[in-house]
Amino acid sequence: MGGWDRRVKIWGYRIAEKIDEILQTLGLFKSKKTNTAGLSGGQKKRMSIALELISNPLVMFLDEPTTGLDSSSCMSCVRLLKELARQGRTIVCTIHQPSASLFQLFDQVYVLAAGNCLYQGDTANLITFLQNVGFPCPMFHNPADYVIELACGEYGEDKIEAMVKATSNGKSLTYFNDASKLPDMKILRDENSADDKDDNGLAATSQYNQLKVLLRRGFIKVKRDQTLTYLRIGVNIMVGLMLGTLYWKAGIDGSKVLDNYNLLFSILMHHMMSTMMLTILTYIPLSTLVKVLCCFMFTVIIYYMTAQPSEMIRFGMFFITSVLVVFVAQSFGLMIGAYFDVVNGTFLGPTLSVPMMMFAGFGVSLQDLPSYLYWGSYISYLRFGLEGIVGAIYGLNRGIIDCPESAYCHYKYPKKFLEDVGVRADQFDNDVVALILFLFVLRITAYCVLRLELQATA
Repeated sequence: MGGWDRRVKIWGYRIAEKIDEILQTLGLFKSKKTNTAGLSGGQKKRMSIALELISNPLVMFLDEPTTGLDSSSCMSCVRLLKELARQGRTIVCTIHQPSASLFQLFDQVYVLAAGNCLYQGDTANLITFLQNVGFPCPMFHNPADYVIELACGEYGEDKIEAMVKATSNGKSLTYFNDASKLPDMKILRDENSADDKDDNGLAATSQYNQLKVLLRRGFIKVKRDQTLTYLRIGVNIMVGLMLGTLYWKAGIDGSKVLDNYNLLFSILMHHMMSTMMLTILTYIPLSTLVKVLCCFMFTVIIYYMTAQPSEMIRFGMFFITSVLVVFVAQSFGLMIGAYFDVVNGTFLGPTLSVPMMMFAGFGVSLQDLPSYLYWGSYISYLRFGLEGIVGAIYGLNRGIIDCPESAYCHYKYPKKFLEDVGVRADQFDNDVVALILFLFVLRITAYCVLRLELQATA
């Protein structure tokens, strides 16, 4: 293990060193500690290039890298690309109305019109080509603008046909300065493949290191995302305090057993709706750590404010059930969001949740459901969530609940209450297994739906 750890550290050091080198090359080293949101437009463009350079690619494709930049930033960006090309990379990019000075920085140009090649070769030879085909560039006119005007057919379609014929539709290499020195892509690919097989290369890293980097990146993203992190935590704390105040010490009061039952169902509703709707609206799964943290804080606040049984095993069962309901609700939202747009998903999410609540056993106990509708209880994950938390609070042979002298306590015996609501106290293991099955089925369904949607739009 010592040797392996040493190799991981070496890889980490080399990658960090490479990142510093890339930032230095792109002129971003002074902004290394700056959040992406705080970068200027030109810096963001260079940052996107830096992300591609991490894997040291042989070929880079850039779509209009100068769009939205001022003339100075455009010149800086193209000069940077030229410097990267001088390091042995092939850089292909589209350019939007370049100035004459910007156009001269490109080594080679490829002009297309209606899928046909009008010209390919060195930038400096473009004017010579235009003269040879009989369409000389006017004096003091930007060659880039002129060739675009020709490609758009402003001077007639016959000129486009003549240019296509002159270049043999891209097969002619006449206007390259030295066609014999054009890169042999097969050789370059073979050299690049050999580099990838080098155990000491940047691409060779352990799965442990990849996992560590991804987890760190996910943590930083969660920390910076105030909307989906801090707001979510704040809302859970506020709702927990509100419910805790409303049902103050209902867990140890024999006259408030039904109120406590309402609280338990309200908790499940909060877990379901807040998680499901957030996923449908944003289609961005919240970090697992944040979800568990929110659920834990919410559970702790309510559990102790409402004076539920102070036994760790009961608290553990309560918390495990709550977390599983959160994950299942998120998976349900992912499945809906993968197929429907925001408007339809916002409508269908709550609509499809109504049967979940109907068959959960809250309004109508499971034993009172008609036989022809009982199947619905098996497709309601809330049924298993409710059974799990009710069993955690009133199961495990809980003793007689204290009853105030001035009140009538119909359900001071937990077994009597469990019989009336139709909940079996010995089903916690089955409830957990059922919720896990719901989680896997919904996740797999969401994945399949999303994959089909991507294939349909491809």
